[in-house]
Amino acid sequence: MPMASHVDLNCDMGESFGVYTIGNDGEVIKYITSANIACGFHASDPNVMEKSVRLCKEHNVRIGAHPGYPDLLGFGRRFMDVSEAELINYIVYQVGALKGFIDVMGLTLQHIKLHGALYNYMVNEENLFLHIIDTLQKAFGNVIFLTLGTVRAKRFKETCREKGIRIALEAFPDRMYTDEGELLSRKYKEAVLKDPEAIAKRAIRMVEEGGIESINGRWIEMDIDTLCIHGDNRESIVAAEKIHTFAEEAGISIEALGNFL
Repeated sequence: MPMASHVDLNCDMGESFGVYTIGNDGEVIKYITSANIACGFHASDPNVMEKSVRLCKEHNVRIGAHPGYPDLLGFGRRFMDVSEAELINYIVYQVGALKGFIDVMGLTLQHIKLHGALYNYMVNEENLFLHIIDTLQKAFGNVIFLTLGTVRAKRFKETCREKGIRIALEAFPDRMYTDEGELLSRKYKEAVLKDPEAIAKRAIRMVEEGGIESINGRWIEMDIDTLCIHGDNRESIVAAEKIHTFAEEAGISIEALGNFL
């Protein structure tokens, strides 16, 4: 697979709640081109959302909504058996709340990325995902939708393109993958990488070679449009700076999704 000439670098942000501070948004914002901002159901609140949008404006970082299940206690990482209508309403409600703050500051909504268990669930529910996307496009226009890059995701991306849907495939350089090309569960200690140098080199290899290496050394080819760095993993923030350095050396441009999708 030919080397990509550009890639987006994103981070899940705005995950604090009330007096509780989660993540290192003020640090990671310096290195990313797109931000996925929590919308209040799995994390965040109105004040945190406003602060997060303002932070993105100050650093010229594109904004995406990061809606999830209504699961504050479980941080949105637990599957919830709800009807399709309920699920769509949950997502529209959350994105609409964040977009209010985006509009107030004269910015635009670049993308939507589902969170946690909901994000993982959609990987194998393509028809449902397409139905959700159709509704979200009616509400918020031709935004970009982020989904996990998997073996079958490339075909899904092509299907979406035929329908005029902009899809970005995402990879996680600070996360380990299974041999099937899905994220290794966080219940395993090996799931999150802690070496900044290794994370950065892994990120560049993902872009250069168009794929990911599984925990058992299996190489899995896939399109990669955006790399996600976790702001609650301090080693990943250190790695983010190194990614910029390595990308420049490799001739890879780090830029927001809206610039090339």
